[in-house]
Amino acid sequence: METCECCRYREGPKDEKKAKSIQNRISRIIGQLNGINNMIEENRYCGDVLIQLSAIEKALDSVGYEILRNHMSTCLAKDLKEGDEKSIDEAIDLMKRLK
Repeated sequence: METCECCRYREGPKDEKKAKSIQNRISRIIGQLNGINNMIEENRYCGDVLIQLSAIEKALDSVGYEILRNHMSTCLAKDLKEGDEKSIDEAIDLMKRLK
């Protein structure tokens, strides 16, 4: 698949198993968010809500790092093999945004 700068689709085949795993994790996070929404509607104890928010933050971080790992082992590795080192700067910027 060709890459269009405005769309930025991934080149080459994706790992369906990894993609499904990430989608499942995101679905669980959405479920947690819905649970927090219910907690707020029910006027639950603030400390309990904050604990659940913290769990979601950690889950999002984990998904983000998994996607970054995948990006580095596929897209970045491909670019480096082709001699394109500008992707290193992009990867560093992505790591900064995750932190």
